[in-house]
Amino acid sequence: MNKSASSEALPASELIDKRIADLADWRGATLSRVRKLIHEADPDVIEEWKWMGTPVWSHDGIICTGESYKSAVKLTFLKGASLADPAKLFNSSLDGNARRAIDIHEGEELDANAFKALIHAAIALNESGKASKAKPKRAK
Repeated sequence: MNKSASSEALPASELIDKRIADLADWRGATLSRVRKLIHEADPDVIEEWKWMGTPVWSHDGIICTGESYKSAVKLTFLKGASLADPAKLFNSSLDGNARRAIDIHEGEELDANAFKALIHAAIALNESGKASKAKPKRAK
């Protein structure tokens, strides 16, 4: 079995653990903290590993992804443009029609309470979409 096939057989949570350990710098610590905040906000969150190496957190749909780059950890909310962001956490991908992102750079601190509120809002949006899809269509 080749390396990529064997790693894909691991549960997503273990792949995320490995990504955090492999980063072994401020990015790993940041991704670990964000992950902890997501789990605190939603103990029922589902961790996934998609797109050949991206941590994804879902609850009735994708909440956000967690990517690591040389100069930032990027948290992309796929429906971020539809979320209220009173704390102005979104600081990237602001021109898109759907996505919004939070770029965290070395030394920056994320407002934990505001971030958890954003997670709750994303879950509520996902749940509202699920409810509307479940409604039967009217006969014409």
